[in-house]
Amino acid sequence: MNIQVTNLIKKYQDKTVVDMNSIGFLSGNIYGVTGDNGAGKTTLLKILAGLENHDSGSIVYNDQPLGPSLMKKITYLSQTPYLMRSSVYENIIYPLKIRNVDSKIIERKAFEIMEELQVTELRDQLATQLSGGESQKVALSRALVFDPEVLLLDEPTASIDPATIEIIEEAIKKRNKLQNMTIIMISHNIDQVKRMCDEIIYMKKGKRI
Repeated sequence: MNIQVTNLIKKYQDKTVVDMNSIGFLSGNIYGVTGDNGAGKTTLLKILAGLENHDSGSIVYNDQPLGPSLMKKITYLSQTPYLMRSSVYENIIYPLKIRNVDSKIIERKAFEIMEELQVTELRDQLATQLSGGESQKVALSRALVFDPEVLLLDEPTASIDPATIEIIEEAIKKRNKLQNMTIIMISHNIDQVKRMCDEIIYMKKGKRI
């Protein structure tokens, strides 16, 4: 899915936190968004996900404004993802269940993504009792299981071990190639964004620099 942002302004009281003149995100590309804390990165991602309103400007997705049907094709993964107090499996299949996907397809897709993120052995564990790295892998599994067209990631590998980082990065790159997914990823790790991303967006005080 292509995304075009034009003259985007977001303010909190009198402070401008996002001020984007024009920026485009092309289907099939991975974008890295980086910058200091407070640069507006997370706010930008939440606006793109439809989780926060903006004050002025426009965002179009394949030449359409964001509405309920398009929001079903976008997924946002926060730095500290929320997992339901249920099994890992129930957490992962939740997006498929609310979309009334056939049970056989649910089972197949869940198995595929759990194998990919190496969480199959956690299937029956209570999701709220996982380690930080395990929680992040389960949350990413849930985000990817319904084949979104746009994946928005806020620090998906912050504070986790190198082995888990490698698993997560490989899953992101694989899904990007297989499904022509548009991926926008916030990261403070410059080496990571250089390694993974087609384009890097540096932000400072809400602007692209």
